[in-house]
Amino acid sequence: MSGIRAQQKEKTRRLLIDAALNQLSADQSFSNLSLREVAKEAGLAATSFYRHFNDMDELGLTLVDEAGLTLRQLMRQARLRIEKGGSVIQISVKTFMEFIESNGNEFRLLLRERSGTSTEFRAAVSREIRYFTMELCDYLQKANKLDVETSYLQANAAVTIVFSAGAEALDANESERQELADRTIKQLRFIARGAMDLSSRSK
Repeated sequence: MSGIRAQQKEKTRRLLIDAALNQLSADQSFSNLSLREVAKEAGLAATSFYRHFNDMDELGLTLVDEAGLTLRQLMRQARLRIEKGGSVIQISVKTFMEFIESNGNEFRLLLRERSGTSTEFRAAVSREIRYFTMELCDYLQKANKLDVETSYLQANAAVTIVFSAGAEALDANESERQELADRTIKQLRFIARGAMDLSSRSK
């Protein structure tokens, strides 16, 4: 395949991914989307869909992978900002809330498919959350000199709280989001102090 054809194929594939994302909302879940609706939104014939995805499930799994990757990349950028100075927890929560605001449909997808009817989708979301948790665990281990078990417990608890706050933030206004962020920061600080205390007792 020539470079130009490969670029065109990737561009068309991107149109389908973006079309599916654009159609997701509080009232429209991925399972309710049809192949024809997605192709029409992308400005393509339905037959063009099959040149890029075998079926809607493959498209959905691609969306889950992309959402998880986008979130992990943003949090990696947040950790780079932290290295230049600032509160780890504050910057992390702010970055996560920015993700919710800019990528609400992607986060809705993760939340819905985490407890959806498809075993394959649930496994894909669990995998993305596990990647996210393990990256945070590694960071906490190095930054706070915690043992592996304590780092994982802190990371797991933090991800649970942050995802719960994210679910609330989806339909919140600006002031409600700020209240959520402040509450989440306090909760994460409680967990961080508990982790440091647990670590010091085990030494």
